[in-house]
Amino acid sequence: MRTPAPGRYRLGERSLDAAGIVDAGLRADFQECRRLHAEHGRTYYLATALLPPAKRPWVWALYGFARYADEFVDSLTSPDPAALVRFEEEFWRGLDGARAGGTAPDAVSRAMALTMERWAIPREHVRAFLESMRMDITETGYATWADLVHYMHGSAAVIGLQMLPVLEPLPGLEEPAARCARTLGEAFQMSNFIRDVGEDLERGRVYLPQEDLDACGVDRDELWHCRRSASLTPGVRTLLELEVARTRELYARARPGIGMLHPTSRDAIACADELYGGILGAVEDADLRVLHQRVSVPAPRRLRVALPALARARRSRRDERAWRRP
Repeated sequence: MRTPAPGRYRLGERSLDAAGIVDAGLRADFQECRRLHAEHGRTYYLATALLPPAKRPWVWALYGFARYADEFVDSLTSPDPAALVRFEEEFWRGLDGARAGGTAPDAVSRAMALTMERWAIPREHVRAFLESMRMDITETGYATWADLVHYMHGSAAVIGLQMLPVLEPLPGLEEPAARCARTLGEAFQMSNFIRDVGEDLERGRVYLPQEDLDACGVDRDELWHCRRSASLTPGVRTLLELEVARTRELYARARPGIGMLHPTSRDAIACADELYGGILGAVEDADLRVLHQRVSVPAPRRLRVALPALARARRSRRDERAWRRP
């Protein structure tokens, strides 16, 4: 784990102050999570900046923990599945030991432990996530959509459920907000699966259901042909069109959940929804030719979405303070 250089991460200090994180060691832990978030999750990090400062560090911790664990099995250069197993064992041992005055062995685990305590995040959500990460050690594909949804419960849906307490669903709307959070997590995950289908082939995995490949008359050899020849066969085009349409439906089903959140959280999630949904637009702009290249939402477009959302988020926070002022 990289140790933050002194003075390097001043940008997050105000958020740490607002969140009440005062211990110097913990502040460094959360800054490490912020680094991981900013470096590897630019779209999500940009959306997180729309949250009130007091909420941002907790999201950094959730992302940092997930990214750190995921890298053990997803790295294209140095995957280390055995290290994932050790990481999980040490995390739970540290979490249990904290009750007796102990501590977790690494920065992301310490930040995650405090986040779980602060927001009463159930352990089963974290267990489900780590289970899906372990599935990546042995599973190379999913026969049906139902099988893939089971995997995504841990890899994506529970991330939405971990986020939900921080985003504060409105009273009485906790359960429908949770359903939408799970679905939005699946939409984000499917966007990544479609964008990264070529890279995932290099990892030996296909995250598009085998039943969909079969329906389109596509096998892995054909996917490899498209990747190596920078081409797109009619069958693969039909497959990607099917998955894009399915993912757009997931976004549509999740979108009502934005209005179920506290007003100061809505702009951040609406921004994430639009930017992650923009990945599908980028895939279509590339004429679905994603097997041999990685597409992304251009930075100018991200800013066109984020800057007006930032102004709205600031107004929401001002309105909230005005409403609470005696």
